[in-house]
Amino acid sequence: MIIFGTRRTVRQLAMVVLTCANCRRTVTNAVLKAVTRFTLFFVPLVPIRVRHATQCTACGFQQWIDREHAHQLVAHAAAPGGPPSPGPPTR
Repeated sequence: MIIFGTRRTVRQLAMVVLTCANCRRTVTNAVLKAVTRFTLFFVPLVPIRVRHATQCTACGFQQWIDREHAHQLVAHAAAPGGPPSPGPPTR
């Protein structure tokens, strides 16, 4: 018996300030990267699909964007003078 399937992992690339298309608030949005991989015996092997999205922190609305737009948002967030990137939590 061969066990196969898919698994999706989502990683946060950056936090940027945008106007949400759903709630119309100007709030922080997460830029996300979702990678779907083919798995064999529960081991992820080959990436099948890579998608990028923004997710509003106020209402949770998620909007898929193209790769170039995601890279522009990440570069803008990392640029000097842009919003500071979140650091490790302090205790």
